[in-house]
Amino acid sequence: MPDRDRFLLENAAPLVTMDERRRQLDRGWVAAVDGMIAQVGAGPSPPVIAGVPRDRWRRLDAAGCVVLPGLVNTHHHLFQTRTRAWPGALDAGLFDWLTTLYPVWANLRDADFHRAAKCGFQELMRSGCTTTSDHHYLFPRGASAELIDITIEAAREAGIRFHPTRGSMSRSRKDGGLPPDDVVQDADAILRDSERLVAKWHDPRPGAMIRVGLAPCSPFSVSRELMRDTALLARLLGVRLHTHLAETRDEDAYCLATYGQRPLDFLESCGWLGADVWLAHGIFFDDAEVARLGDAGVGVAHCPTSNMRLGSGICRVRELRAAGCAVGLAVDGSASNDGSNLLAEARQALLLHRVAHGPTALRVQEALELATLGGAACLGRDDIGAIAPGRACDLALFALDGPAYEQVGDRVAALVLCQPPAAKAVVVGGRVLAC
Repeated sequence: MPDRDRFLLENAAPLVTMDERRRQLDRGWVAAVDGMIAQVGAGPSPPVIAGVPRDRWRRLDAAGCVVLPGLVNTHHHLFQTRTRAWPGALDAGLFDWLTTLYPVWANLRDADFHRAAKCGFQELMRSGCTTTSDHHYLFPRGASAELIDITIEAAREAGIRFHPTRGSMSRSRKDGGLPPDDVVQDADAILRDSERLVAKWHDPRPGAMIRVGLAPCSPFSVSRELMRDTALLARLLGVRLHTHLAETRDEDAYCLATYGQRPLDFLESCGWLGADVWLAHGIFFDDAEVARLGDAGVGVAHCPTSNMRLGSGICRVRELRAAGCAVGLAVDGSASNDGSNLLAEARQALLLHRVAHGPTALRVQEALELATLGGAACLGRDDIGAIAPGRACDLALFALDGPAYEQVGDRVAALVLCQPPAAKAVVVGGRVLAC
């Protein structure tokens, strides 16, 4: 029987566990076996751990580093790293921004999608992110039909934990939708490929590196029938559901004019209100809708930079959390954020909610919870998001050794209040990845 893989992180200062007790150890260590955390301790690591001498563990010295659970990104469009700061879309709201960029994205090809994914993964890991989702809904007619397979291969090359979602657009301009004909697909083809991807790639086991979700794009690019059929298929296959919802006032107006319903009512009519669903943005919910979302256990991916960049609005994070919704953080696509820095999103969320609602509207600890535990809950995972036995050994190390962090009083708070530093390293499943 082969020897088990043993990994030991030592001398974290401090170690932020995000476990049930929300501990912050001034000095701490983490021991993992086969990629899963076995023990967490305070102080120096002991000479023998789990009956095995310390010198038989692969060791990483985290001296001088703040160590967090690996951050979790709950919504992205990796292909958009090809179109940052794009002329014609610099000062546009969502609908105008989309109609400007759809023709550009229609010309992307397989190599563009692979390079875009690798670039996005590198950016995310440099910000301390170890798990990311991707909402891939664009399938240009000149590109491969297996674009999600291409992003999955890029994720395996990068070493990041990955939640690709099989996005879709079936409602083009000729049908009353927003996208042009050359980037939408037939509903039957979408459902067939969704089933293929789940069968090929989805891994429901604890510590899984790849889990697949199904993700029709939005009420203005997908038919009611495809929304309904996708929900039925996802539940048959045992995977999660994701879509954009309640991002802008334009979406409200579109749903009322097209379906005679507000966006959440449309979603519910398609069978989507359930604990296996998480939504991107979720800005324009009224009080009654917030309560309905909480009762159903729906998660929300909060995208502060993208929402500010497009002038969309502010997600009701505190109210959603109080109602029972899991709320995570997301960078969104790099054409509406122009970057992929998840630690920066924690800072943006904190500042955005404070300017809107006062200095206690979102606390430092809460911002870090959104980036870790909240993101894990959105993705339906109880095996990431915290440093605790039984969780995957996903860690982010930040050195805080430059002039921007000189004389900080609280090194953990500095990660959010000061300019976000690049991670010194990330660990995914007990494997150290350079940033």
